[in-house]
Amino acid sequence: MDVAGAERVHRRYNSGIMGTHRLLLAAAAVSLALFGAGCSPAPSAPANASAPAVKGERFPDRAGWRHVRLAGTPREIGFQHGSLLSAEILDAKQAVELLVTHDTKKDWNWIRNAAREVFWPKVDAEYREEMEGIVDGLKSKGVALDVWDVTALNAWMEIAWYYVPSLEKLAKAKNKTPEHCSAFVATGSYTKDGGVVIAHNAWVDFIIGQRWNVIFDIRPEKGERMIMDGIPGMIHSGDDFVINSAGLAITETTISEFSGFDPAGVPEFVRARKAAQYGRTIDDFARIMKDGNNGGYANNWLVADRNSGEIASLELGLKNVILQRKKDGYFAGANFPVDEKLRREETTFDPKNAGNSSNARRVRWTQLIEANKGKIDVAMAQTFLGDDFDVVQKKRAASERTLCGRIDLSPRGSLPWQQPYGPCGAVQNKAADGAMMGKMQLNAAMGPQCGPAFRVESFLKAHPEYAWQKPLLRDLDAQPWTLFEAGR
Repeated sequence: MDVAGAERVHRRYNSGIMGTHRLLLAAAAVSLALFGAGCSPAPSAPANASAPAVKGERFPDRAGWRHVRLAGTPREIGFQHGSLLSAEILDAKQAVELLVTHDTKKDWNWIRNAAREVFWPKVDAEYREEMEGIVDGLKSKGVALDVWDVTALNAWMEIAWYYVPSLEKLAKAKNKTPEHCSAFVATGSYTKDGGVVIAHNAWVDFIIGQRWNVIFDIRPEKGERMIMDGIPGMIHSGDDFVINSAGLAITETTISEFSGFDPAGVPEFVRARKAAQYGRTIDDFARIMKDGNNGGYANNWLVADRNSGEIASLELGLKNVILQRKKDGYFAGANFPVDEKLRREETTFDPKNAGNSSNARRVRWTQLIEANKGKIDVAMAQTFLGDDFDVVQKKRAASERTLCGRIDLSPRGSLPWQQPYGPCGAVQNKAADGAMMGKMQLNAAMGPQCGPAFRVESFLKAHPEYAWQKPLLRDLDAQPWTLFEAGR
Protein backbone atom coordinates (compact mmCIF):
# COMPACT_ATOMS: atom_id res chain seq x y z
CA MET A 1 0.00 0.00 0.00
CA ASP A 2 1.45 3.39 -0.97
CA VAL A 3 1.01 6.55 1.11
CA ALA A 4 -1.92 7.76 -0.99
CA GLY A 5 -3.60 4.39 -0.51
CA ALA A 6 -2.98 4.54 3.22
CA GLU A 7 -4.56 8.00 3.32
CA ARG A 8 -7.63 6.61 1.57
CA VAL A 9 -7.77 3.88 4.26
CA HIS A 10 -7.47 6.61 6.92
CA ARG A 11 -10.39 8.54 5.49
CA ARG A 12 -12.53 5.44 5.17
CA TYR A 13 -11.81 4.47 8.80
CA ASN A 14 -12.49 7.92 10.19
CA SER A 15 -15.77 8.34 8.32
CA GLY A 16 -16.83 4.89 9.47
CA ILE A 17 -16.03 5.49 13.09
CA MET A 18 -17.74 8.88 13.15
CA GLY A 19 -20.87 7.53 11.52
CA THR A 20 -23.66 5.45 12.92
CA HIS A 21 -23.46 1.79 13.87
CA ARG A 22 -24.98 0.93 10.49
CA LEU A 23 -22.24 2.83 8.68
CA LEU A 24 -19.61 1.08 10.78
CA LEU A 25 -20.92 -2.29 9.72
CA ALA A 26 -21.02 -1.20 6.10
CA ALA A 27 -17.45 0.05 6.25
CA ALA A 28 -16.33 -3.23 7.77
CA ALA A 29 -18.09 -5.13 5.01
CA VAL A 30 -16.41 -3.01 2.34
CA SER A 31 -13.04 -3.51 4.01
CA LEU A 32 -13.53 -7.26 4.06
CA ALA A 33 -14.59 -7.27 0.41
CA LEU A 34 -11.50 -5.29 -0.58
CA PHE A 35 -9.32 -7.61 1.46
CA GLY A 36 -10.80 -10.64 -0.28
CA ALA A 37 -10.14 -8.98 -3.65
CA GLY A 38 -6.43 -8.77 -2.88
CA CYS A 39 -5.88 -5.32 -1.34
CA SER A 40 -4.04 -6.99 1.56
CA PRO A 41 -2.35 -10.39 1.70
CA ALA A 42 -4.29 -13.07 3.53
CA PRO A 43 -2.55 -15.18 6.17
CA SER A 44 -1.12 -18.31 4.62
CA ALA A 45 -2.87 -21.58 5.44
CA PRO A 46 -1.13 -23.59 8.16
CA ALA A 47 0.93 -26.46 6.78
CA ASN A 48 -0.64 -28.56 9.50
CA ALA A 49 -3.35 -27.10 11.69
CA SER A 50 -2.90 -29.91 14.20
CA ALA A 51 -0.37 -29.57 17.01
CA PRO A 52 3.28 -29.61 15.89
CA ALA A 53 5.78 -31.68 17.82
CA VAL A 54 5.95 -29.75 21.07
CA LYS A 55 9.43 -28.54 21.99
CA GLY A 56 8.24 -25.81 24.29
CA GLU A 57 7.97 -25.90 28.04
CA ARG A 58 6.30 -23.83 30.71
CA PHE A 59 8.19 -23.63 33.98
CA PRO A 60 6.58 -23.06 37.38
CA ASP A 61 5.57 -19.45 37.98
CA ARG A 62 8.00 -17.51 40.17
CA ALA A 63 7.63 -14.19 41.97
CA GLY A 64 4.79 -13.05 39.73
CA TRP A 65 6.45 -14.16 36.46
CA ARG A 66 5.41 -16.78 33.92
CA HIS A 67 8.43 -18.44 32.29
CA VAL A 68 8.27 -20.32 28.99
CA ARG A 69 10.79 -21.86 26.61
CA LEU A 70 9.92 -21.87 22.92
CA ALA A 71 11.96 -23.53 20.16
CA GLY A 72 11.85 -24.60 16.53
CA THR A 73 10.40 -23.24 13.33
CA PRO A 74 8.37 -20.02 13.39
CA ARG A 75 5.10 -21.98 13.33
CA GLU A 76 6.29 -24.32 16.08
CA ILE A 77 7.40 -21.41 18.26
CA GLY A 78 4.02 -19.76 17.70
CA PHE A 79 2.06 -22.92 18.46
CA GLN A 80 3.98 -23.47 21.70
CA HIS A 81 3.42 -19.84 22.66
CA GLY A 82 -0.33 -20.01 21.97
CA SER A 83 -0.91 -23.33 23.70
CA LEU A 84 1.31 -22.77 26.76
CA LEU A 85 -0.08 -19.28 27.45
CA SER A 86 -3.60 -19.57 26.02
CA ALA A 87 -5.45 -18.27 29.09
CA GLU A 88 -2.94 -15.46 29.58
CA ILE A 89 -3.14 -14.38 25.92
CA LEU A 90 -6.94 -14.13 26.05
CA ASP A 91 -6.68 -12.14 29.28
CA ALA A 92 -4.03 -9.82 27.80
CA LYS A 93 -6.13 -9.24 24.68
CA GLN A 94 -9.12 -8.28 26.82
CA ALA A 95 -7.04 -5.80 28.82
CA VAL A 96 -5.45 -4.27 25.72
CA GLU A 97 -8.85 -4.01 24.04
CA LEU A 98 -10.36 -2.23 27.05
CA LEU A 99 -7.51 0.28 27.30
CA VAL A 100 -7.00 0.96 23.59
CA THR A 101 -10.67 1.35 22.71
CA HIS A 102 -11.15 3.69 25.67
CA ASP A 103 -8.12 5.84 24.86
CA THR A 104 -8.50 5.99 21.07
CA LYS A 105 -12.33 6.08 20.95
CA LYS A 106 -12.10 3.40 18.23
CA ASP A 107 -13.81 0.03 18.56
CA TRP A 108 -11.92 -3.27 18.41
CA ASN A 109 -13.06 -4.00 14.84
CA TRP A 110 -11.44 -0.72 13.78
CA ILE A 111 -8.23 -1.72 15.59
CA ARG A 112 -8.30 -5.16 13.92
CA ASN A 113 -8.81 -3.61 10.49
CA ALA A 114 -5.90 -1.23 11.05
CA ALA A 115 -3.74 -4.19 12.07
CA ARG A 116 -4.80 -6.10 8.96
CA GLU A 117 -4.54 -3.38 6.34
CA VAL A 118 -1.77 -1.10 7.61
CA PHE A 119 0.52 -3.43 9.59
CA TRP A 120 0.12 -7.02 8.34
CA PRO A 121 1.25 -6.32 4.73
CA LYS A 122 4.67 -5.22 6.07
CA VAL A 123 5.21 -8.25 8.35
CA ASP A 124 7.99 -10.66 7.28
CA ALA A 125 6.82 -14.16 6.30
CA GLU A 126 8.71 -15.63 9.27
CA TYR A 127 6.73 -13.58 11.77
CA ARG A 128 3.43 -14.08 9.95
CA GLU A 129 3.97 -17.81 10.41
CA GLU A 130 4.77 -17.33 14.07
CA MET A 131 1.60 -15.32 14.70
CA GLU A 132 -0.47 -17.85 12.74
CA GLY A 133 1.12 -20.54 14.93
CA ILE A 134 -0.04 -18.63 18.02
CA VAL A 135 -3.59 -18.75 16.64
CA ASP A 136 -3.28 -22.50 16.04
CA GLY A 137 -2.00 -22.99 19.60
CA LEU A 138 -4.89 -20.95 20.99
CA LYS A 139 -7.39 -22.98 18.98
CA SER A 140 -5.90 -26.19 20.38
CA LYS A 141 -6.92 -24.90 23.82
CA GLY A 142 -10.36 -23.70 22.75
CA VAL A 143 -9.52 -19.98 22.56
CA ALA A 144 -11.13 -18.40 19.48
CA LEU A 145 -8.89 -15.46 18.64
CA ASP A 146 -7.80 -15.01 15.02
CA VAL A 147 -4.67 -13.68 13.33
CA TRP A 148 -6.04 -10.11 13.25
CA ASP A 149 -6.52 -10.17 17.03
CA VAL A 150 -2.94 -11.38 17.43
CA THR A 151 -1.58 -8.79 14.97
CA ALA A 152 -3.50 -6.05 16.79
CA LEU A 153 -2.10 -7.28 20.10
CA ASN A 154 1.44 -7.02 18.71
CA ALA A 155 0.84 -3.60 17.14
CA TRP A 156 -1.33 -2.02 19.83
CA MET A 157 1.27 0.49 21.00
CA GLU A 158 1.94 1.67 17.45
CA ILE A 159 -1.79 1.85 16.67
CA ALA A 160 -2.83 3.66 19.85
CA TRP A 161 0.09 6.05 20.29
CA TYR A 162 1.28 6.71 16.73
CA TYR A 163 -1.11 5.62 13.99
CA VAL A 164 -4.30 7.02 15.52
CA PRO A 165 -2.63 10.32 16.53
CA SER A 166 -1.25 10.64 12.97
CA LEU A 167 -4.84 10.51 11.69
CA GLU A 168 -6.18 12.85 14.34
CA LYS A 169 -3.42 15.38 13.64
CA LEU A 170 -5.36 16.27 10.51
CA ALA A 171 -8.09 17.49 12.86
CA LYS A 172 -5.48 19.16 15.13
CA ALA A 173 -5.98 16.69 17.95
CA LYS A 174 -3.25 16.69 20.61
CA ASN A 175 -0.67 13.93 20.35
CA LYS A 176 -0.49 11.86 23.51
CA THR A 177 2.60 9.73 23.00
CA PRO A 178 3.32 8.59 26.56
CA GLU A 179 6.31 8.80 28.86
CA HIS A 180 7.36 5.22 29.32
CA CYS A 181 10.28 3.77 31.25
CA SER A 182 13.55 4.60 32.96
CA ALA A 183 16.78 2.88 31.86
CA PHE A 184 20.54 3.14 31.69
CA VAL A 185 23.56 1.33 30.28
CA ALA A 186 27.14 1.85 31.49
CA THR A 187 30.62 0.51 30.81
CA GLY A 188 34.32 1.08 31.43
CA SER A 189 35.30 3.34 34.31
CA TYR A 190 31.68 3.70 35.43
CA THR A 191 31.15 0.04 36.35
CA LYS A 192 32.64 -2.04 39.12
CA ASP A 193 34.27 -4.61 36.84
CA GLY A 194 34.78 -2.42 33.76
CA GLY A 195 32.22 -4.42 31.80
CA VAL A 196 28.70 -3.54 30.71
CA VAL A 197 25.70 -3.11 33.04
CA ILE A 198 22.18 -2.48 31.74
CA ALA A 199 18.86 -1.99 33.54
CA HIS A 200 15.29 -0.91 32.79
CA ASN A 201 11.90 -0.50 34.42
CA ALA A 202 8.72 -0.47 32.35
CA TRP A 203 6.18 2.32 32.83
CA VAL A 204 2.70 1.60 31.57
CA ASP A 205 -0.93 1.57 32.68
CA PHE A 206 -1.24 -0.92 35.53
CA ILE A 207 -4.04 -2.73 33.70
CA ILE A 208 -1.48 -3.70 31.04
CA GLY A 209 1.64 -3.83 33.19
CA GLN A 210 0.14 -6.42 35.50
CA ARG A 211 0.14 -8.69 32.44
CA TRP A 212 3.66 -7.76 31.26
CA ASN A 213 4.88 -10.70 33.26
CA VAL A 214 6.34 -13.36 30.96
CA ILE A 215 9.98 -14.33 30.64
CA PHE A 216 10.41 -15.74 27.14
CA ASP A 217 13.32 -18.05 26.30
CA ILE A 218 13.16 -18.36 22.49
CA ARG A 219 15.47 -20.60 20.46
CA PRO A 220 14.54 -20.14 16.78
CA GLU A 221 15.85 -22.34 13.99
CA LYS A 222 17.46 -19.22 12.47
CA GLY A 223 19.20 -16.38 14.25
CA GLU A 224 20.14 -15.97 17.89
CA ARG A 225 18.60 -17.38 21.02
CA MET A 226 16.84 -14.71 23.09
CA ILE A 227 15.74 -14.25 26.68
CA MET A 228 13.35 -11.34 27.19
CA ASP A 229 10.35 -10.10 29.10
CA GLY A 230 7.03 -9.62 27.34
CA ILE A 231 3.25 -9.74 27.18
CA PRO A 232 1.45 -13.02 26.40
CA GLY A 233 0.71 -13.15 22.66
CA MET A 234 3.39 -10.70 21.55
CA ILE A 235 6.35 -11.90 19.47
CA HIS A 236 8.53 -9.00 20.66
CA SER A 237 9.31 -7.82 24.15
CA GLY A 238 7.33 -4.59 23.76
CA ASP A 239 9.06 -2.76 26.59
CA ASP A 240 12.23 -4.19 25.13
CA PHE A 241 14.60 -5.82 27.53
CA VAL A 242 16.30 -8.54 25.48
CA ILE A 243 19.56 -10.48 25.74
CA ASN A 244 20.65 -12.61 22.79
CA SER A 245 23.24 -15.35 22.39
CA ALA A 246 25.50 -13.14 20.26
CA GLY A 247 26.26 -11.02 23.34
CA LEU A 248 23.89 -8.08 22.84
CA ALA A 249 21.55 -6.64 25.45
CA ILE A 250 18.88 -4.23 24.23
CA THR A 251 16.46 -1.90 26.00
CA GLU A 252 14.78 1.46 25.39
CA THR A 253 12.77 4.38 26.69
CA THR A 254 10.03 6.07 24.67
CA ILE A 255 10.63 9.52 23.16
CA SER A 256 8.08 11.69 24.95
CA GLU A 257 5.55 13.89 23.09
CA PHE A 258 6.67 12.50 19.73
CA SER A 259 4.61 13.01 16.59
CA GLY A 260 5.09 11.15 13.31
CA PHE A 261 4.08 7.95 11.56
CA ASP A 262 4.64 6.50 8.08
CA PRO A 263 1.95 3.90 7.20
CA ALA A 264 4.16 2.63 4.35
CA GLY A 265 6.94 1.64 6.78
CA VAL A 266 7.74 -1.60 8.57
CA PRO A 267 6.04 -2.03 11.98
CA GLU A 268 8.26 -1.39 14.95
CA PHE A 269 7.27 -4.72 16.50
CA VAL A 270 8.68 -6.52 13.44
CA ARG A 271 11.93 -4.52 13.42
CA ALA A 272 12.44 -4.89 17.17
CA ARG A 273 12.00 -8.67 17.08
CA LYS A 274 14.17 -9.00 13.97
CA ALA A 275 16.95 -6.86 15.46
CA ALA A 276 16.96 -8.96 18.63
CA GLN A 277 16.96 -12.24 16.70
CA TYR A 278 19.46 -11.38 13.97
CA GLY A 279 21.57 -8.61 15.49
CA ARG A 280 25.09 -9.76 16.33
CA THR A 281 26.66 -6.33 16.68
CA ILE A 282 25.59 -2.78 17.45
CA ASP A 283 25.87 -2.03 13.73
CA ASP A 284 23.50 -4.92 12.94
CA PHE A 285 21.00 -3.70 15.48
CA ALA A 286 21.03 -0.12 14.20
CA ARG A 287 20.75 -1.20 10.57
CA ILE A 288 17.74 -3.45 11.17
CA MET A 289 15.93 -0.89 13.30
CA LYS A 290 16.43 1.84 10.68
CA ASP A 291 15.41 -0.35 7.71
CA GLY A 292 11.84 0.62 6.83
CA ASN A 293 11.45 2.77 9.97
CA ASN A 294 7.77 3.81 10.25
CA GLY A 295 8.20 6.13 13.23
CA GLY A 296 6.02 3.81 15.32
CA TYR A 297 6.94 3.44 19.00
CA ALA A 298 9.77 5.98 18.60
CA ASN A 299 12.41 5.19 21.20
CA ASN A 300 15.85 5.98 22.47
CA TRP A 301 17.36 2.49 22.23
CA LEU A 302 20.19 1.55 24.61
CA VAL A 303 22.44 -1.34 23.58
CA ALA A 304 25.32 -3.19 25.25
CA ASP A 305 27.82 -5.49 23.52
CA ARG A 306 29.43 -7.72 26.14
CA ASN A 307 32.09 -8.93 23.68
CA SER A 308 33.54 -5.50 22.93
CA GLY A 309 32.44 -3.70 26.09
CA GLU A 310 30.88 -1.05 23.88
CA ILE A 311 27.52 0.61 24.54
CA ALA A 312 25.30 2.64 22.23
CA SER A 313 22.31 4.96 22.11
CA LEU A 314 20.13 4.86 18.99
CA GLU A 315 17.66 7.72 19.13
CA LEU A 316 15.19 6.63 16.49
CA GLY A 317 12.77 9.30 15.36
CA LEU A 318 11.08 9.26 11.98
CA LYS A 319 12.97 12.16 10.41
CA ASN A 320 16.01 12.12 12.69
CA VAL A 321 18.10 9.09 13.63
CA ILE A 322 21.14 9.55 15.88
CA LEU A 323 23.57 6.76 16.83
CA GLN A 324 26.12 7.39 19.62
CA ARG A 325 28.68 4.86 20.89
CA LYS A 326 31.05 4.65 23.86
CA LYS A 327 33.57 2.25 25.35
CA ASP A 328 33.76 4.29 28.52
CA GLY A 329 30.74 6.08 29.95
CA TYR A 330 26.99 5.69 30.10
CA PHE A 331 23.70 6.52 28.44
CA ALA A 332 20.52 7.10 30.45
CA GLY A 333 16.94 7.23 29.24
CA ALA A 334 13.87 8.74 30.86
CA ASN A 335 11.80 9.61 27.78
CA PHE A 336 13.54 12.91 27.10
CA PRO A 337 14.47 13.68 23.47
CA VAL A 338 18.26 14.04 23.56
CA ASP A 339 19.01 15.42 20.11
CA GLU A 340 18.03 19.08 19.79
CA LYS A 341 17.03 18.82 16.13
CA LEU A 342 14.86 15.76 16.76
CA ARG A 343 13.27 17.48 19.74
CA ARG A 344 12.50 20.59 17.73
CA GLU A 345 11.22 18.89 14.57
CA GLU A 346 9.41 15.83 15.92
CA THR A 347 8.20 16.56 19.45
CA THR A 348 6.42 19.19 21.52
CA PHE A 349 8.74 18.52 24.45
CA ASP A 350 9.88 21.47 26.61
CA PRO A 351 13.39 20.84 28.00
CA LYS A 352 13.12 23.92 30.26
CA ASN A 353 10.20 22.59 32.31
CA ALA A 354 12.08 21.35 35.37
CA GLY A 355 8.95 19.82 36.87
CA ASN A 356 8.34 17.60 33.86
CA SER A 357 8.72 13.89 34.60
CA SER A 358 11.37 13.28 31.95
CA ASN A 359 13.49 16.30 32.86
CA ALA A 360 13.39 15.51 36.57
CA ARG A 361 14.35 11.88 36.00
CA ARG A 362 17.16 12.89 33.65
CA VAL A 363 18.67 15.00 36.42
CA ARG A 364 18.33 12.12 38.88
CA TRP A 365 20.03 9.65 36.52
CA THR A 366 23.01 12.01 36.23
CA GLN A 367 23.21 12.42 40.00
CA LEU A 368 23.13 8.69 40.75
CA ILE A 369 25.47 7.52 38.03
CA GLU A 370 28.09 10.21 38.55
CA ALA A 371 28.00 9.78 42.33
CA ASN A 372 28.61 6.05 41.96
CA LYS A 373 31.18 6.07 39.16
CA GLY A 374 33.37 2.99 39.35
CA LYS A 375 30.97 1.15 41.66
CA ILE A 376 28.00 0.33 39.43
CA ASP A 377 27.02 -3.34 39.29
CA VAL A 378 23.74 -5.24 38.97
CA ALA A 379 22.86 -4.87 42.65
CA MET A 380 23.33 -1.11 42.44
CA ALA A 381 21.40 -0.95 39.18
CA GLN A 382 18.48 -2.58 40.94
CA THR A 383 18.53 0.07 43.67
CA PHE A 384 18.57 2.77 40.97
CA LEU A 385 15.35 1.38 39.48
CA GLY A 386 13.71 1.57 42.90
CA ASP A 387 14.88 5.14 43.57
CA ASP A 388 12.07 7.40 44.80
CA PHE A 389 13.93 10.72 45.26
CA ASP A 390 12.18 13.71 43.68
CA VAL A 391 14.79 16.27 42.59
CA VAL A 392 12.15 19.01 42.39
CA GLN A 393 10.85 18.61 45.94
CA LYS A 394 14.29 17.44 47.12
CA LYS A 395 12.87 14.59 49.14
CA ARG A 396 11.78 10.97 48.83
CA ALA A 397 8.28 11.00 47.39
CA ALA A 398 7.43 8.40 44.75
CA SER A 399 5.67 10.04 41.82
CA GLU A 400 5.95 10.64 38.07
CA ARG A 401 9.20 12.52 38.76
CA THR A 402 11.07 9.61 40.35
CA LEU A 403 12.97 6.83 38.56
CA CYS A 404 10.63 4.37 40.20
CA GLY A 405 7.48 5.89 38.74
CA ARG A 406 4.20 6.07 40.65
CA ILE A 407 1.79 8.22 38.66
CA ASP A 408 -1.05 6.74 40.72
CA LEU A 409 0.32 8.68 43.71
CA SER A 410 0.72 12.00 41.90
CA PRO A 411 -1.80 14.88 42.01
CA ARG A 412 -0.08 16.19 38.85
CA GLY A 413 -0.39 13.04 36.76
CA SER A 414 1.98 12.96 33.81
CA LEU A 415 0.51 15.25 31.19
CA PRO A 416 -0.22 15.06 28.32
CA TRP A 417 -0.21 11.28 28.78
CA GLN A 418 -1.91 10.76 32.15
CA GLN A 419 -4.36 12.77 34.22
CA PRO A 420 -3.80 13.17 37.99
CA TYR A 421 -3.60 9.87 39.87
CA GLY A 422 -3.63 7.82 36.67
CA PRO A 423 -3.21 4.12 37.59
CA CYS A 424 0.18 3.84 35.93
CA GLY A 425 3.86 3.63 36.74
CA ALA A 426 6.89 1.36 36.89
CA VAL A 427 5.25 -2.05 36.83
CA GLN A 428 8.32 -4.28 36.47
CA ASN A 429 12.12 -4.18 36.38
CA LYS A 430 15.09 -5.98 34.76
CA ALA A 431 18.89 -5.83 35.07
CA ALA A 432 21.99 -7.69 33.86
CA ASP A 433 25.75 -7.34 33.47
CA GLY A 434 28.19 -8.76 30.94
CA ALA A 435 28.83 -11.96 32.89
CA MET A 436 25.09 -12.63 33.16
CA MET A 437 24.62 -11.88 29.47
CA GLY A 438 27.24 -14.54 28.68
CA LYS A 439 25.08 -17.07 30.54
CA MET A 440 21.81 -15.75 29.05
CA GLN A 441 20.66 -14.59 32.47
CA LEU A 442 18.71 -11.61 33.76
CA ASN A 443 17.36 -10.46 37.09
CA ALA A 444 13.70 -9.38 37.11
CA ALA A 445 11.27 -7.98 39.68
CA MET A 446 7.53 -7.63 39.19
CA GLY A 447 5.67 -4.75 40.74
CA PRO A 448 6.68 -1.20 41.69
CA GLN A 449 9.79 -1.18 43.87
CA CYS A 450 8.79 2.02 45.68
CA GLY A 451 5.73 3.37 47.43
CA PRO A 452 2.87 1.34 48.89
CA ALA A 453 1.33 -1.66 47.17
CA PHE A 454 -1.38 -0.77 44.67
CA ARG A 455 -4.84 -1.82 45.89
CA VAL A 456 -7.73 -1.64 43.44
CA GLU A 457 -10.55 -1.26 45.96
CA SER A 458 -9.07 1.67 47.89
CA PHE A 459 -7.74 3.31 44.72
CA LEU A 460 -11.11 3.28 42.92
CA LYS A 461 -12.87 4.48 46.05
CA ALA A 462 -10.56 7.52 46.07
CA HIS A 463 -10.55 7.94 42.28
CA PRO A 464 -13.87 6.72 40.85
CA GLU A 465 -13.10 8.36 37.48
CA TYR A 466 -11.06 5.23 36.69
CA ALA A 467 -13.88 2.80 37.52
CA TRP A 468 -14.11 1.83 33.83
CA GLN A 469 -10.98 -0.29 34.44
CA LYS A 470 -12.46 -2.16 37.39
CA PRO A 471 -13.39 -5.40 35.54
CA LEU A 472 -9.74 -6.09 34.66
CA LEU A 473 -7.65 -4.02 37.09
CA ARG A 474 -5.75 -6.02 39.71
CA ASP A 475 -3.78 -5.40 42.88
CA LEU A 476 -0.05 -4.94 42.32
CA ASP A 477 2.58 -5.87 44.89
CA ALA A 478 6.34 -5.46 44.85
CA GLN A 479 7.91 -8.88 44.23
CA PRO A 480 11.51 -9.83 45.00
CA TRP A 481 14.28 -9.73 42.40
CA THR A 482 14.55 -13.16 40.80
CA LEU A 483 17.19 -14.73 38.54
CA PHE A 484 16.09 -16.22 35.20
CA GLU A 485 18.29 -18.14 32.79
CA ALA A 486 17.67 -19.45 29.28
CA GLY A 487 17.20 -23.21 29.36
CA ARG A 488 16.39 -23.35 33.08
